[in-house]
Amino acid sequence: MHHASIRTADIHRAIAFYQQLGFKVKERFTTGYTLACWMEGLGGRIELIQIPEPKPPPDAFGDEHYVGYYHLSFNLSDRVTDLPTWLKDLQNSFSDAAKSNPELFQPLKVLLEPTQQIIGDRVYEVAFIADSDSLPLEFIRVLGIVGEN
Repeated sequence: MHHASIRTADIHRAIAFYQQLGFKVKERFTTGYTLACWMEGLGGRIELIQIPEPKPPPDAFGDEHYVGYYHLSFNLSDRVTDLPTWLKDLQNSFSDAAKSNPELFQPLKVLLEPTQQIIGDRVYEVAFIADSDSLPLEFIRVLGIVGEN
């Protein structure tokens, strides 16, 4: 996949949010009438596009009847030792950023605290947060294989 595209109400807040996650701006450009950029990090590339007259997004995480794209998922297996510590550090980072620059940052919104989930033959740690436009982002880490000691 080349990239995932995210429409945002405020590209500057979105860039700041994703930079806190470790993304870096690679290209800035316009898409005819609005600002856009490509960012790379956590093993992928996203495109942010600012929407001049944004409407609130649907609640993809909380509405069990929502149909459509649901979330981006990032595998942190090779990057962190455990999701609870990583998430706590990320929350502290966002809290500090919100205190020093409240126009650009808000405290991190956690949608699902780290929990274990079995998918196929793997055991995962899974957590969800909301980005600067309240879109859900999933973070996973492989804990092991079912039945292995």
